[in-house]
Amino acid sequence: MPKTTLSLCSLLAAAGMTLILSLHAAAAEPVKSIKIASQSPLSGDQSAVGVDIKRGAELALEQVGKPLADMGFKVELAPFDDQANPDTGVANAKRIVSDPAILAVVAHFNSGVHIPSSEVYHSSGLANVSPGTTNPKVTTRGYAEVNRVVGRDDVQGVVGADFAASRGVKSVFIIHDKTAYGQGIAEFFKKRAEEKGMKVLGFEGTEEKANFDALLSPVIAGNPGLVYFGGIYPQGAVLFRQARERGYQGMFMSDDGFDSSDAAKIAGQALLDGAGTYYSTVSGPASVYAGAAKFIQDFKAKYNADPQPFAAQGYDAMAICLKAIEQAAKAKKGEVPTRAEVTQAIRAIKDFAGITGTFSFNEIGDPTMAQYFVLNVKSADPAHWNENSVVETLNLAPPK
Repeated sequence: MPKTTLSLCSLLAAAGMTLILSLHAAAAEPVKSIKIASQSPLSGDQSAVGVDIKRGAELALEQVGKPLADMGFKVELAPFDDQANPDTGVANAKRIVSDPAILAVVAHFNSGVHIPSSEVYHSSGLANVSPGTTNPKVTTRGYAEVNRVVGRDDVQGVVGADFAASRGVKSVFIIHDKTAYGQGIAEFFKKRAEEKGMKVLGFEGTEEKANFDALLSPVIAGNPGLVYFGGIYPQGAVLFRQARERGYQGMFMSDDGFDSSDAAKIAGQALLDGAGTYYSTVSGPASVYAGAAKFIQDFKAKYNADPQPFAAQGYDAMAICLKAIEQAAKAKKGEVPTRAEVTQAIRAIKDFAGITGTFSFNEIGDPTMAQYFVLNVKSADPAHWNENSVVETLNLAPPK
């Protein structure tokens, strides 16, 4: 065999061996794939808010997930539709905890869904950061895995009652939706209203969503200065519209569950008639946050719509999960952290600069300082919901 042919064969053999070794090394290196789940109502009558919570989380993963990508991690969002239903939320939670790749959850919007679902997360040691649940019981159980980026109803209810008193309201009829969230905040509002000297003409719970005639009869007869609703916008907006149709001209007030452009779509001009409509919230319009201008621009560019309330909180909840996973992975020299390590890293977060505020968590997972707002509905056009007027802003620590 000619010498040149022998040399060529040797080179090809060496190249082949190098390729084989390279492929073997690549195959031997484990893929560092992790997931962060989300749970919010992606279908049903609360999907306007729930879908945008998921979108906020999705946008955060795209924009602030680079440090983990640079460390060799592939991070995916695993979205789940809890349908604002506790049973669905729990069933989803069981699916979530059974996937070992999921290291954290951005969830939920409804306290009545979060409380039972977080029992499942807790039993499996899976951290969750809520962008919107406000019932005190979410955190007062003291679970290490449960955190939230918003305030609490035992503060929000007081904020609402104090505002009503400042507007000279002397009497109120309180209605709630019988959920952990709606009834809870209504009870906190009632307690504070009585302390402020308001006369409570009624305190009624209902699951009715279409015809409030029977419930409105004592409201119209008593003619309170304020009708307060504790619950979510699909129910509250119908109630307010029908009250106006029955001739009530006093003030309406609700909570952050009312904060959706769909409220205007349902109730329209009824929200502006009479003494107007106000709502308290732990989530102001994204435009009130100094750090959210780019978020609003990027959100609209990606989804061709302005963000609904709590979308920015969905972004921050995801960003916190990503930062905690990054810190836990660095502590393990680039290895995939355990769920317990991520849980500890989230709770240890200090002065995290989000787009809706700077976050540190206390010993039970509440933010050490939270913002509360009161807004006045300014337009019957759903397209202008984000232009509702902020009439009060408070920065308050959680109860001890």
